[in-house]
Amino acid sequence: MTLEATADGVDHGTAASGSSFYAAMRILPRAQRDAMFQIYSFCREVDDIADSDGPRPERLAALQKWRDDIDALYRGNPPPRLSDYAASVKTFGLKREDFLAIIDGMEMDVPQEIRAPDLATLDLYCDRVASAVGRLSVRIFGMPEDDGILLAHHLGRALQLTNILRDIDEDAGIGRLYLPREALLFAGITGDDPVKVMQERALPKVCNSVAVRARTHFEKADEIMRRNRRRAVRAPRIMSKYYRAVFELLLERGFALPREPVRVSKLTKLGIILRYALI
Repeated sequence: MTLEATADGVDHGTAASGSSFYAAMRILPRAQRDAMFQIYSFCREVDDIADSDGPRPERLAALQKWRDDIDALYRGNPPPRLSDYAASVKTFGLKREDFLAIIDGMEMDVPQEIRAPDLATLDLYCDRVASAVGRLSVRIFGMPEDDGILLAHHLGRALQLTNILRDIDEDAGIGRLYLPREALLFAGITGDDPVKVMQERALPKVCNSVAVRARTHFEKADEIMRRNRRRAVRAPRIMSKYYRAVFELLLERGFALPREPVRVSKLTKLGIILRYALI
């Protein structure tokens, strides 16, 4: 549930060309852009394993192989699929623990489908699958350490919570329910069957409580980006504005049935690019 698809062995720019990620990353200098597409490809690879319908033991083994390969990369002996990553790791000081956190986050979906996690577990999930990606990214963007980590914390959570709100019906269709248990119980929803929860009349109350959290993270991320060099935050600002547009469309539509998919218009996307890329 983190990023749109790409594929190993496929040109990263072509594979991601339809995504908001691509729009944000194409404005970067070559070395930064290549490093970001490596991060993108890695995330897609491990996400595809977690989301596949293969036997759970096989998926767990495949994720463990990625951990082993990351360890080999940091020992100076990268496997072929990570051979291009060594230069980026050295140039930008990318941290091994952030790659491993992403794998750990993807693995949270594997032993069994996530259903109504408590808030602490949901926050850990968001940190691993989104904010850890952000921690790798801000090093590539060249942000100061403290503000970079803070931006990764808040923007990662804002984007992931938006994903969760956008994809509640799609996730329910594969047996997953990321809405927090505390919010469900507060709304009077005691079950955790995703399909049944999607039919609950009180579901908008749950989603709106998650939206409050997402908005707070968006606002804190905006504060951090405003106090940093504009060129250093161009890419995360484009991502933020795109997801904020999705977020506002979700709130405008609401979360009661029927829930039609929301899409950001091409004109809005173009406006975001023109406003924030050319600075």
